[in-house]
Amino acid sequence: MDIDWRIVFVLGPIALALSWALFNIAGAAISQVQNFLGSKEG
Repeated sequence: MDIDWRIVFVLGPIALALSWALFNIAGAAISQVQNFLGSKEG
């Protein structure tokens, strides 16, 4: 089984960008939820 490297070169950066964006969005969302829950207690 021989891999088509064009697919890797096209999808690789896209997958990297998507995973980085999801990582950043998840971190922001978690901090937002923590701030929201913390402000409800006070």
